[in-house]
Amino acid sequence: MRKITLSQLERHLFAAADILRGKMDASEYKEYIFGMLFLKRCSDVFEEQYEQIIAANILKGRTEAEAKQRAESSAYYDKTFFVPERARWNYIEKELHSDVGNGLNKALGALENENPILEGVVSHIDFNKTAGKTRVSDQKLRDLIRHFGKLPLRNEDFEFPDLLGAAYEYLIKHFADSAGKKGGEFYTPRDVSRLMVRLLKPQQKMRIYDPCVGSGGMLILSKEYVEEHQGNAKNLSLYGQEANGGVWAICKMNMILHGIVTDEKAIQNDDTIANPLHLEGGELMRFDRVISNPPFSQNYSTDGLKFNERFRFGFCPENGKKADLMFVQHMVAVLRSTGMMATVMPHGVLFRGGVEKEIRQKFIEDDLLEAVIGLPPNLFYGTGIPACILVMRGSKAAKPQDRQGKVLFINADAEFQSGRAQNFLKPEHIEKIVSSFEAFVNVPGYAAVVTKQQLAENDYNCNIRRYADNAPPTEPHDVRAHLLGGVPKAEVAAKQEPFIAHGFEPSAFFIERNQNYFDFLPTLTERSQIKDFVESYPGIAQQEKRLKDAFLSWWEIHENQLLQLPETKDLMKVRADFLTSFTEAMRPIKILEPYQVAVTMSQWLENNENTLTSVANQSFKGFVENEIEAKAESLRKQAIQEQMLLFLDEFQVNGVIASWWNEIQYDLKTVAAQNFDGLIEGWVETIRADLDSDNKNGNGSDPLGHKLVVRLLPKYLQQLADYEAKKADLESQLAATKKSDEEGEEGELEDEEQLSEAEIKKLKQELLQVKKILTKLKEDLIKQLDNARKQLMMEQCQRLVLDIAKDDLENQLNRYVNAHRQQVISSLENWWDKYRVNLRDIEAKRDDAAKRLDGFLRGLGYVI
Repeated sequence: MRKITLSQLERHLFAAADILRGKMDASEYKEYIFGMLFLKRCSDVFEEQYEQIIAANILKGRTEAEAKQRAESSAYYDKTFFVPERARWNYIEKELHSDVGNGLNKALGALENENPILEGVVSHIDFNKTAGKTRVSDQKLRDLIRHFGKLPLRNEDFEFPDLLGAAYEYLIKHFADSAGKKGGEFYTPRDVSRLMVRLLKPQQKMRIYDPCVGSGGMLILSKEYVEEHQGNAKNLSLYGQEANGGVWAICKMNMILHGIVTDEKAIQNDDTIANPLHLEGGELMRFDRVISNPPFSQNYSTDGLKFNERFRFGFCPENGKKADLMFVQHMVAVLRSTGMMATVMPHGVLFRGGVEKEIRQKFIEDDLLEAVIGLPPNLFYGTGIPACILVMRGSKAAKPQDRQGKVLFINADAEFQSGRAQNFLKPEHIEKIVSSFEAFVNVPGYAAVVTKQQLAENDYNCNIRRYADNAPPTEPHDVRAHLLGGVPKAEVAAKQEPFIAHGFEPSAFFIERNQNYFDFLPTLTERSQIKDFVESYPGIAQQEKRLKDAFLSWWEIHENQLLQLPETKDLMKVRADFLTSFTEAMRPIKILEPYQVAVTMSQWLENNENTLTSVANQSFKGFVENEIEAKAESLRKQAIQEQMLLFLDEFQVNGVIASWWNEIQYDLKTVAAQNFDGLIEGWVETIRADLDSDNKNGNGSDPLGHKLVVRLLPKYLQQLADYEAKKADLESQLAATKKSDEEGEEGELEDEEQLSEAEIKKLKQELLQVKKILTKLKEDLIKQLDNARKQLMMEQCQRLVLDIAKDDLENQLNRYVNAHRQQVISSLENWWDKYRVNLRDIEAKRDDAAKRLDGFLRGLGYVI
């Protein structure tokens, strides 16, 4: 049986949501989809185990009746849920035809009753819930049952083991997108969660806790981080608490579907501020890492508040929506003394006065605050207000010694990728934040290390821009150049380093004007010439070729690890090596430091001692200084030009490989589980499903643009393109004929320019024939793809997949290279826009226009 691919399952879940879309809000019907998915999964896994138990008992000599009797005992199901008969999918499909909502409610209740760990997880879902004045009809619920019955959801049906967990994450994100503001109640964007996990670096044997756990994404990413770093995630203890019962249930299901086994009390349901439920010996449980995105700007009440000692720094006002620092104090209180926490907060907590200022002051005085990280706008669902991350320690002693008495401020609010509905962080943005945090040093315009004394002098105001101002420098304008012409050499020198790094010598674009100014090359007369000039410059091509050669050398060495995945199955080890080795291979080498120049010059002086002592008619000191300056400049340029990727910083290099891995990881999981031919079979099935669903799958995938089709069927695609072009040409001719007829009625065209009726009829027939051929070609896509696939041997499958992977990574790299080349072009265009026309030119044109106007006036006799 063909394996289910991730894209197939995602499409399947999206189509399930389509069945209910329009009947109620996404925030309401999401529980129906989650509940139905969970019920189907539990039933399928149970049935698999049920069949195995019967088969094993029959082998032992028992009758079929005896074997079934044992299979009905819950004692045999220690590694999966026991599903009672009325909750089994076979019963639901065959028996629930009327009062379906009530039947589904009873099925969920029965499942929960048989499995104490599910208490409260599914029974709260009400399929009879009314939306407005109506509820979902029996027909709609039957449609939903039939739809979920189309795909089996056993592990053996999936192309890789954790496919269901990945699909569930997709479903959660889909509902968060659909729910708008309400989406923020249960989902934190994955890029923000990944950033926070990387800041905390959870390790095996740790306790990880999220007091506002939502759907559990941060805990799951913590587990994945441990696995990615070759740790044993089974030794990781995950805890969370969530106030919203429905969201708590989603979290519990999410953990289960990701294969995360926790005890019944690991994920709790109640208000964390009012009633924290993770206790140990009657005391608050302590954790190694706390990570959270609590709800912004909430009210709270001190009535009935438990464990008041958590709030030793002070109680925020109960009204005015200022509970933010109450959450922070709770997190600090449950940290072990060696622990570390990261939480998302609104910017208001950084500078508001009153009690909040006092709490902030005590955090700093006790040396618990380690870093304040400003995030870009519009990252989160439901709010566009600025947010930040606070990184704190359980005690002063937990801070590294060189960080004690200091706070790092990182201003990353300007570095993000704009999205259609909201912004997001790319891997290089995350890498830059994490690297800056790890380095804990000043980075001009980005990060600042601030002492406790400095913070005290600023009245404990932690406004990020006060310490790390990332406002861009003002654009320089040379008044003399604007008046008299020329491009200031000082401006060119300031941009020289990134230019030379990309292989472009700025002086090639100019000619000497005088000691302080250049002029543009006389051959450049139009702004549009600049792009061609840069792209055709030999140094640009040479430098980009060196980059490509470095990449190909790296790939040749490391692709063998991908080739061995079906045997090793150690995807996390490959990931770690790829990220490290790629960054090392492509990372720019720093320009020579001053001391290196000094050592080089010392050697040069020794070699040229005789020449120097015989120098006449000039100061020896001056001569040496001039030579050192010239040599240093030569060495600097040489160092820049010898770099492979100096025009991409190490964060961008890391972003290239991380982005590629994120996009390809599920394909590699399939390779590890199903081998290379299994991945190609999965691609074929994805394309088949795309065609069957008419592309109405929610992800906008184009079967003809799939990388497998592009690789295996180039002639087919060319034939298709030729007929599409022919179709467009015929349609254009017919449209022109129609226009000619309309204009001809007005007598504006000659008769010979118009087509006859016979010619028009022939065009229409030809167009009809072309359309039929196109339809037939598209219908034959899967047939041609299947035929091409059958001809591939295993070695060809391996080569095909590896080449596609290599091309994808190279394309990622090229996007960054192209962007940097465009920066070079933009800088030159900027100078052109600023200085190409100066005041003297404008005056000359004015004088010439006045002279010509005077001539016209004289010719007309208006001026004597």
